[in-house]
Amino acid sequence: MAETFDRKIEDMSFKEASVELERIVRELESGDLELEDSLAYYGRGVELLASLRARLAEAEQKVQVLTGDDDVSADVPDTTSAPAASFVDE
Repeated sequence: MAETFDRKIEDMSFKEASVELERIVRELESGDLELEDSLAYYGRGVELLASLRARLAEAEQKVQVLTGDDDVSADVPDTTSAPAASFVDE
């Protein structure tokens, strides 16, 4: 039976969302999930990743404002096409 994800992503901290995404990646990589579960996990992972990327972009903008640097993007590599990084279990 597919897992339901009761917690809204917007109610999660960045760290909580990151940890949940890492858990989902491990579950998907295990190969032990049924097709329906895999689809549910994948969908949730996509939503989490989009939220995390948006939060990072927002944080980058805040740093630019605080530092007065208008062209920080020249120094920051584009990671939108990079594979997801694994997070350290805590």
